[in-house]
Parts: sequence; C-alpha cells; structure tokens
Amino acid sequence: MNNPITLSDIRKASFRIEKTIQTTPVSQSHTLSQRTGFPVHLKLEHQQVTGSFKIRGATNAILCLDDEQKANGVVGVSTGNHGRGLAYAAKQNDVGCIVCMSQLVPQNKIEGIKALGAEVRIVGMSQDDAQSEVERLVSEENMMLIPPFDHCNIIAGQGTLGLEIFDQIENIDTVLIQVSGGGLISGVATALKAQNPKVKIIGVSMERGAAMYECQKAGRPIQMPELATLADSLGGGIGLDNQYTYAMVRDLVDDIVLVSESEIAQAIRHAYWEERQIIEGSGSVGIAALLSGKVKPAGPTVCLLSGGNIDMALHHRIISGDDVDVTEED
Repeated sequence: MNNPITLSDIRKASFRIEKTIQTTPVSQSHTLSQRTGFPVHLKLEHQQVTGSFKIRGATNAILCLDDEQKANGVVGVSTGNHGRGLAYAAKQNDVGCIVCMSQLVPQNKIEGIKALGAEVRIVGMSQDDAQSEVERLVSEENMMLIPPFDHCNIIAGQGTLGLEIFDQIENIDTVLIQVSGGGLISGVATALKAQNPKVKIIGVSMERGAAMYECQKAGRPIQMPELATLADSLGGGIGLDNQYTYAMVRDLVDDIVLVSESEIAQAIRHAYWEERQIIEGSGSVGIAALLSGKVKPAGPTVCLLSGGNIDMALHHRIISGDDVDVTEED
C-alpha cells in the first residue's frame, strides 16, 4: 500500500500540537508482566487533556484549517471522546463547534462536551443517523467537517502517540491498540513501523459490534449495526466510502482480537485494583486481551489505555463486582 500518512506528517503534527497536549506517562505493570512472563508497559493516555487520545487528532485537524474555514466553524459526529477532543480544540482556537451524536452515547460524555462550550445535537440511534445531520450542516451552513478517524490530519495527530511510545520504551515487541474506525491504530502503526518494521501491532475491539474487524473479514467496508457495549467509544461503523483507515489497518495491523463484555469489566476492575487507574471500557480492551490470554506476548509489550471518560456510578458498580450488562440498561 502507498501509505497516505508518512512519518514526516506525524512529526509535523507533533510539533503543531505540542502546546495543547500532554506527553502522557508510561508505567510498567508488575502484575501483567508477572502473568505474561514479559515486561508489560501501560501507556497512560487516559490521563491526557480531555481524558482520551482524541485531542491529538482534533487539535491537529483544526490547526490545519485556514482562516475562512475556522470562521465557518467545525462539526463532527462522535461516540463521545472525539466530540470532547473537538470541542476542546475548537475552544482553544476560538472556533465554533457542533457535535452530532446518537442516543447510544452515555450522558456523562454528552455533558462533558457541553461543558467545553460546544453545541450537542442528538440524532437517531447510530452514528450513521447522526452523520446525516453533520452532512446537512456542511452543505447548508458551510461548516467544516472534522471526522473522527478517516481523515489524514486526524490520523497524523493520533500517530503522535506512536512517537511517544517509541521514545519512552525500548525494545518493543508488541503494541496493543484499540481499534474502532481505525484512525488511532493507523497513525500509531505508521509511526512505530516506520521506525521499527518488526514491531507487532495488535488491534483490540469488543465482540459486540466490532466494525473494523468484520470489514476486514469481509474484505471491504460493510454496514454494521451499532450495539450497546461497555466499550461504547469503540462503537460505530467505518463508513462504506472509507478512504484511508480500512486499507491502512489491512496493511499495517498484524492481527485483531475481540474481547467479551465480562472480559472488559474484569479489565476495568484490574486497572483499578491492581494498577490504580480509572479507565473506561474502550480504554481497557488491551488489558482484557492480556488477562483472557487472547494475546500472548512474546517480548516487551505496550498496552495503550486510551481513555478514562467513564460514568463514575457505572465504574463503581463494575469495580464492586457487579455483573454489568449494558444491553439491559434502560
């Protein structure tokens, strides 16, 4: 594949966004290292500004706009974290922002976006429904679309995480990265494999509605239902007209594994009780893959904790041992 994103693009993005984001720390997990027999390093990206990696791509995309585009405002569709990142980046640069979301998005994520000054519009029961309102705003009000993943500046911004991981950890064998629309894993894989082609990139998603996994199995982008899951930030499709991330995941990612709802809950518990970290369901899937044995490290391994924007009442229930099934929630 002729990768549309280069290491140079990612390094330029890193320079562009360095005043907005934090360089997040890395912590070695003694329990996971002992369990797997190899060093397991946790990249604590849930401690990022806005509580997830999404601020990286959103900031890079907004800073690449011209003055007229900024004046017209930006719009995006989101399952939560992209909207929060977009709202924060827009506010930092005095740009108007509307975020369109489906009714499946948790209330705490909606309130977090509103608190950053963006307008939130709830449309339908899927990202595809919300996307229809985005398209209307682009065509009728000339707003600038900043998509959550399938966009070169978004991918390059997320790829700055790969630069940090490479600089912070030596002799990396395997990196576990969340996969949904593919912007994060495409950018990180590009950054890491450009510097060490032998690094193994494993995507992790949930069993309930893993769109990129099913599209790769089908050999093309396909329509997927959006299902309720503890890993709500990984929900949504990749778009039938996907331009970049489908092919980048196909060519750069070595494997994709899926974890169950109970394995996600166990990973959230592990992160809290063993690692002293509060993470959301999507942020926990790498830990879930290690705890379940679905990924068996063969060398030093990095597990990305991508977000921490979880409803704290839900978090309390999970860490207290409740069998939480979001499909039964009202």
